[in-house]
Amino acid sequence: MRSISRIIGYRTIKTAIGVTLSILIAQFLGLEFYTASGILTLLCIQKSRKQSKRAALSRLFSCLLVLFYSSALFTVLGYHAFTFFILLLTFIPLVVRLRIQEGIASSSVIVMHVYMHHKVELSFFINEILVIAIGLGVALLINWYMPSIDKKVDALKVEVDRLIAAILKEYGDYLQDGYTLWDGKELLALSDKLASAKQMALLDEENRGQSQYTIYFDNKRRQYELLERMLPEISQITSQLDQSNRIGAFLMELSKGYTDPSKSDGFYEQLRNIRELHRHLPLPEDRNEFENRAHLFTVANDLERFLNTM
Repeated sequence: MRSISRIIGYRTIKTAIGVTLSILIAQFLGLEFYTASGILTLLCIQKSRKQSKRAALSRLFSCLLVLFYSSALFTVLGYHAFTFFILLLTFIPLVVRLRIQEGIASSSVIVMHVYMHHKVELSFFINEILVIAIGLGVALLINWYMPSIDKKVDALKVEVDRLIAAILKEYGDYLQDGYTLWDGKELLALSDKLASAKQMALLDEENRGQSQYTIYFDNKRRQYELLERMLPEISQITSQLDQSNRIGAFLMELSKGYTDPSKSDGFYEQLRNIRELHRHLPLPEDRNEFENRAHLFTVANDLERFLNTM
């Protein structure tokens, strides 16, 4: 099953099963227009349970509304093509105003049934309500199963941590050596990975009601923003200073121990000691040293904020 799902996709498999099941149930009950149950199921299977519930409710209200509204309109104006024009002209703005416009397509199916049946009777209403109930009910039932994304998210967490550690190392290399051949690709990759992680965390939250990953990746996003903000400051440091060597060495250590939460307090203390040492150094001798030390001061501020997110 898992190998098949990798090729086809869980949502496709669920849709195929759901549509088939809806049609079989409606056909077994001897309902007229039984294939419409399959269409409703097809339209209601979404990426998450929350989205599926919202889609089902929108389609339920819009289908019931159009069932009675179109029956009344066709009875008054007659079963003519022109009545379709009046119906759509008035019904679509109504569902948009009621914020159930997701149900426009499925409602159109019900309208066709009303038109083809050509008469209003209780048995027809019961038939249509059962068709709607089966289609939407099966969709909700099928969509209740959502495959776990834990393995995918865990893999993303490892990759995000690797990229952040690599960026810290590149920053440290530059501050210690004064040059680098780094092209910044890790920053771009980190942005893409965090965007993917955020989407997966939101889906997980919609399926479970809450997600353990949302806060985690929000923290990583904050770290990414701080790293991005440090880049122009670091790139403007043009002279080799003792201060830049110390900050560079600190960044190298931080890169190595980044994935170990037990070391975060030690890093904070280490950075504070470095900053305290820098405060007691003699004043800059020229403008160039002053500017470089100012950039290092800004980098150190951002590093403190970075450590607070760990």
